[in-house]
Amino acid sequence: MTAAVGQFRADTVAVLACPEMNGIRLRELAWDLEKTGTDVCVAPALLDVAGPRTTIRPVAGLPLLHVDHPELDGGKKVIKEAFDKALALTGVILLAPVFAAIALAIKFTDRGPVFFRQTRVGKDGHTFTVWKFRTMVVDAEQRKAELTAHNEAAGALFKMRRDPRVTRPGAWLRRYSMDELPQLFNVLFGDMSLVGPRPALPVEAAKYGDHMRRRLVVKPGMTGLWQINGRSDLAWDEAVRLDLRYVENWSFILDLQILWKTLSAVLGGYGAY
Repeated sequence: MTAAVGQFRADTVAVLACPEMNGIRLRELAWDLEKTGTDVCVAPALLDVAGPRTTIRPVAGLPLLHVDHPELDGGKKVIKEAFDKALALTGVILLAPVFAAIALAIKFTDRGPVFFRQTRVGKDGHTFTVWKFRTMVVDAEQRKAELTAHNEAAGALFKMRRDPRVTRPGAWLRRYSMDELPQLFNVLFGDMSLVGPRPALPVEAAKYGDHMRRRLVVKPGMTGLWQINGRSDLAWDEAVRLDLRYVENWSFILDLQILWKTLSAVLGGYGAY
């Protein structure tokens, strides 16, 4: 290790949790690095727990990592819901002309309905109707069975990069996530939040294991960590991990950061189909 430190002129060595690095080996490593003046940082095994929830506390002479429970209720929840509804109402008012233009484009394409409604699973497993601008042909659900063999997603998701059911204006709406705008009404109705886990279909939620059901302790969101880290390009397991990470580490500041990064993710149009 000291040879590698000298070769790369490292001033810090980060030690990750692994079976090979026990207490004795870590102590020996620290002694070796002490001779070179190199700092040592040890990463805890709880990689998906944010720093604000962890503190070092001495217990019986041992420095132990204390993990606070996530704050899912109380005053922070009230602030989050008030912020959600205020911003959603502002968005509906300011985007009214955009709503009208999108509705006309969809209607003139095939004379079908403007909105697509679907049952999703929300907080505590309660179902609700999610609203979107329709981006597919009218009989899209009936044609889904024909395309099952072409599914490019893992887990319970169904995704196709070039789904033949998507209409011409629908492809553009999906690229910039504008089909999701009607969910501002879901936020106003209290079924969704601006930021949260991805709203799941009942068939997806039915396949959840115990740890995945943790996603349902908060309201689903219009955007989230999954939206700013790949969108539809994300593997199923990674999307679930990010949702769980959000639930465990929620804060108002984190919501603001996600909303800000969502703008660049959406404007870039990457990972959406």
